[in-house]
Amino acid sequence: MASILKDRHVWWREAVVYQIYPASFLDEDGDGWGDIAGVLSKLDYLHDLGTDIIWLSPIFQSPKVDMGYDISDYTAIDPLYGTLEQVDRLISELRKRGMKLMLDMVFNHTSDQHEWFIESRSSRTNPKRNFYIWKKPKYDAEGNRLPPNNWAMILGGGVRSAWTWDEGTEEYYLSLFTPEQPDLNWDNPEVRKAIYEVQRFWLDRGVNGFRLDVINMISKHPDFPDAKATSSAKYHSGFEFYANGPHMHEYLQEMHREVMSKYPTITVGEMPHVNDFDEILKTVGEDAGELNMIFIFDIVDIDGDPRTGEAKTLYPWNANDLKSIINKWQRLMFDRGGWNALFCENHDTPRSLTRYCDDSDEYRELGAKLLALMMTTLSGTLYIFQGEELGLRNIPAEWDIEEYKDIGSINYWKKINSLYPDDPAKLAEARKILQRKARDNTRVPMQWTSEKPNAGFCPPDVTPWMRVNDDYPEVNAANQMKTPPTSQSPSVREFWKHRIAERKKHKDVLVYGDFALVGGDDESIVAYKRFIESKTYVVVLNFSGQDVEWKIPEGIQISSWVTGNYAAGIENQQKSGTIVLRPWEALMGE
Repeated sequence: MASILKDRHVWWREAVVYQIYPASFLDEDGDGWGDIAGVLSKLDYLHDLGTDIIWLSPIFQSPKVDMGYDISDYTAIDPLYGTLEQVDRLISELRKRGMKLMLDMVFNHTSDQHEWFIESRSSRTNPKRNFYIWKKPKYDAEGNRLPPNNWAMILGGGVRSAWTWDEGTEEYYLSLFTPEQPDLNWDNPEVRKAIYEVQRFWLDRGVNGFRLDVINMISKHPDFPDAKATSSAKYHSGFEFYANGPHMHEYLQEMHREVMSKYPTITVGEMPHVNDFDEILKTVGEDAGELNMIFIFDIVDIDGDPRTGEAKTLYPWNANDLKSIINKWQRLMFDRGGWNALFCENHDTPRSLTRYCDDSDEYRELGAKLLALMMTTLSGTLYIFQGEELGLRNIPAEWDIEEYKDIGSINYWKKINSLYPDDPAKLAEARKILQRKARDNTRVPMQWTSEKPNAGFCPPDVTPWMRVNDDYPEVNAANQMKTPPTSQSPSVREFWKHRIAERKKHKDVLVYGDFALVGGDDESIVAYKRFIESKTYVVVLNFSGQDVEWKIPEGIQISSWVTGNYAAGIENQQKSGTIVLRPWEALMGE
């Protein structure tokens, strides 16, 4: 069956996007904080890997309450990162290498230090008052002041209101993430006009597109009703009233019409709490006129509790759950003319190796290569987060809680301590959840070398803003670049490099080809085929630490196993009948 896409071989569909979290990438000026100069110094490393587009997490002026996702000036570079001139140089150097730049933009909210908000809160009659969402308080029977509704703050640990009281003007403003991140009022056309001017500023400088942070939260329910109470807590998630709101599609279409359609752009939206197929295709369908693609969170939410929607859990899952998710989104986009964004980790997740495989010394490389083979053989635009190509893992369980820097982690720990101060079991469980799922896991500094004590991230006599993972003497980029990708036992990084090159070489199959699951409901095996009329690849992945027998289904013809993550033995695998997959083994046949 052919895909219904009319326009094939589009550059952003075939691209490999490498996400850089600038604070943790490379510190060139010796202050313990990563910077643009550090990115510039590693462009050849990224180009060699096969990167087409660099996605930079926010580098704009910010108080950094939420690590730069609280922007105080959209067109000024934060001095900790560098200068506007360095960004211009970055664009120029990328072009020399045939690469592009995508910026991370936060348009749902700003910092409370942004000049728009400073004006907005200065008085109720200020011309920019309506740039943000202000509401009068409610009062209970005893006359106590209450927020306008019962929505919980997203990064507030579940115990804080999404509304912040402003003493000066005696009204509440909506702040879904933290009090320092007031939500913009997209219903005000002047707000949209100002945002479009920001976008043009960067596109005119040569930026090639944007990752749009929580872009589906820009339209709120006009009545701001109370959220459904799911516990005895005071505040509750109101996502049904602020995610995918009544004017979201209208505003995204306007943004595309007024700005994005006039430039050769890549656009990807972060859109949590959206699962309806029709709603998604209204955004990413080929003729939707909104965004090129969005991040679907099903894989990274696989261990959340499906009964409650709670993310901070360690809910059990197996390969059947994973292949169900993969099949759902591969088939939807293929059959209905949409497009996927492929990812299994980013700055908001733990490390995929720890989450989905076994990150022990024995199996770390096998698991990382298994994930690399899976990600490079699915249809969609491929996103790699810094260090994913090295097989980096979560921070050690032994680290003190003080090492966690993310505001979400800090507030979650405060919440658990306030609820269960004398319950060691609950505290231990919360510590385990943080070690497994905290955003801090992907925000530690990159491990460039074995140089003590900072892995080449910053000078040895400088204290980095966040501690380097303890395994850097063995797990680092310098060590992994010593073996060529075509060797019998390439490093994780060189395996990724080879797989990316093969993906580009065979893009008609691996990027644009059809998809189908193969095999049965084995709880350890994910197996599928990618195919066009003249070519078929079969991928078999053992998501377990045991030997597993897998029967090659009737109708599947394997002439040879062309790629695997084990150093030896692939040539001895059977081409028909039943094969035995070793722990965490990944195979691709044709």
